[in-house]
Amino acid sequence: MKDNTIIVGLDIGTTKITTVIGEVAEGGTVDIIGEGTVNSEGMKRGSVVNLERATQAIRQSIQTAERVSGVKVESVFVSVAGNHAKAITSHGLAAIRRNQEIGQTDVDRAIENARAVPLDPNLEIIHTLPQEYVVDGQEGIKNPVGMHGVRLEVDVHIVAGTAGPLLNLRRCVQEAGLHVEGFALHALASGLATLEAAEQSQTVIVVDMGGGTTDVAVFKRGNLAHSACIPIGGEHVTADLAQILKIPMEEAENVKRRYGAALPELADQDLTLEITTSSGSTHAITAFELSRIIKPRMSEIFGMIRDEIDQTLGPVELVAQGVILTGGAALLRGTPELARDRFRLPVRVGRPRGIGGLTDIVAAPGFAAGVGLVLYGIGEDGKVPASIYTHRGEEPRGSVPPAPQSVPGPADLPAPTPVAPPAPKPEAKPTQNLAERIRGWFKDWM
Repeated sequence: MKDNTIIVGLDIGTTKITTVIGEVAEGGTVDIIGEGTVNSEGMKRGSVVNLERATQAIRQSIQTAERVSGVKVESVFVSVAGNHAKAITSHGLAAIRRNQEIGQTDVDRAIENARAVPLDPNLEIIHTLPQEYVVDGQEGIKNPVGMHGVRLEVDVHIVAGTAGPLLNLRRCVQEAGLHVEGFALHALASGLATLEAAEQSQTVIVVDMGGGTTDVAVFKRGNLAHSACIPIGGEHVTADLAQILKIPMEEAENVKRRYGAALPELADQDLTLEITTSSGSTHAITAFELSRIIKPRMSEIFGMIRDEIDQTLGPVELVAQGVILTGGAALLRGTPELARDRFRLPVRVGRPRGIGGLTDIVAAPGFAAGVGLVLYGIGEDGKVPASIYTHRGEEPRGSVPPAPQSVPGPADLPAPTPVAPPAPKPEAKPTQNLAERIRGWFKDWM
């Protein structure tokens, strides 16, 4: 634990780049004293595709946060997302001499043995995160130091990234005049910022819904036990709207945030929008119909997450006790309700908690990873510092809290002109193919 110091998180995403500056006070409490968010440039699905543009966007984000905080940033913890991040769980074993206590060197030896697995030489290890320990067959041990036994075992979650994308990220940060203090998996950081005390004794799925990707982390009793990346995000929903409605991406994003819903029955049944296409023609579409374009893509995202967990860990309903949705795309109306239907588990929207300072700015799902990077910088072994829960004033509870009402997007964006509403239409029965569904619903429109 680091006290009385500055920790900076740099969350580099497909649609935005966010810098969060945290000040760690004595006792481990964290105040957010600076924040800078700019539109992302030169990034696609977690990887750099244009070094110059990505570097410039990083520099702008850092400078914005520096102006707010009055602090000069020199080093940062950087988020890693995308399909180039790979994860495996490895088993390690260490023999203990009879009549001797288990020491830290024995623990380190077991972890090192778990790390000694053949990996692609093109991979660079980002995290080595110990799970629970086993001493002479006794499971569920958090810290074996000081115990007696002759056989120490540990499962270690190893996260590695492809060397090329990591080198490109590091170069962009260095070109912006910064030192990379460490990389952290995007979904891990989001979990550190949003997990509640009650969830430390459960298995919880954290789903960070970004623009280009959706990052998934399974936390088992507070430890990262599984991670994956789904190559679809909120930007794909926007692209569907732009394609079907024949409007620019910017306007499609605006329409999605203001009037869209992941479940058509939760859309405004009395609202019709007048849409002007790129060719200049004008059409009317109800909010109900708009949401029928959105739902298949959102369902596809949750379906892919479910398939990933079902195939790797087992049926979702038997593996986890709850789901936390975070990231900017989680704010779309009806998203928690759709996720609850697909996973058949309690679902809530996760926001950064247990922090002080600029809470009115960063206490939103889109800042979870940025705040989590700060917490990662002051924690150990990828765990939330205990002082954070103390600051939150949380007491362990027996179940995951019910999901709160999701919050719509910014209300001050320019919007299409509403016109007189028609009667709402019943939702069409979905078919197997996403494109066929959309074409069937909007045959007349297209």
